[in-house]
Amino acid sequence: MSKNSIKHLAIIMDGNGRWAKERGLNRTKGHEAGAEIIRDITTYCAAHKSIETATFYAFSTENWKRPKLEVEFLMKLLDRYLQKELETYQSHNIRFQAIGDIEAFSKSLQDRIKKTEELTKNNTSLTQLLALNYGGRAEITSAVNGLIAEGKTSVTEEDISAALQTPYSDIDLLIRTSGEERISNFLLWQISYSELYFTPTLWPDFSSKELKEIIENFEQRTRRFGGVK
Repeated sequence: MSKNSIKHLAIIMDGNGRWAKERGLNRTKGHEAGAEIIRDITTYCAAHKSIETATFYAFSTENWKRPKLEVEFLMKLLDRYLQKELETYQSHNIRFQAIGDIEAFSKSLQDRIKKTEELTKNNTSLTQLLALNYGGRAEITSAVNGLIAEGKTSVTEEDISAALQTPYSDIDLLIRTSGEERISNFLLWQISYSELYFTPTLWPDFSSKELKEIIENFEQRTRRFGGVK
């Protein structure tokens, strides 16, 4: 019998570049392979009995530091991904939403993101969040500034939670692929009591089978939330 059920899953998708390098390929091939895995994992989550939200770290505020050609490729890949995945979203009843500062993207990419959000807004089996030009510190700072602009002279944790871009349940389980064991400015507020799982698997090699095994591990953990059980 499981001890926990999972409502909100978050994944730091890491290892695309190393996956490509190991195969003598350009880094862009790793990103293309990684984009395909998102579909497999998202549809698995949509069919899962308890998962309501799956959040994927797709492009961070720090990723602009990468070579210009790689960044340009990632922007084009994102546009193609959303265009291609619309059918998947609709056929699996998945709602798409973006978090992060998308105003830094081209007008056409912003339009693609907003159009996909609008066309899938009534889907109910899963909400897929893509973190795009996202940083946890920036999200918290923006939330606090918004509350100040509303005239708040003091704020509660509940105020900040409600002002964030992710007004869903806190993260139950955070997974990072590729063997790196750090958070990298991802959902800093929302993971305060998350269970963490680090796998050496590079993202393009990740699968729904491994995800199932990780969730089964999570379900058997004892979550105390600062108390005693």
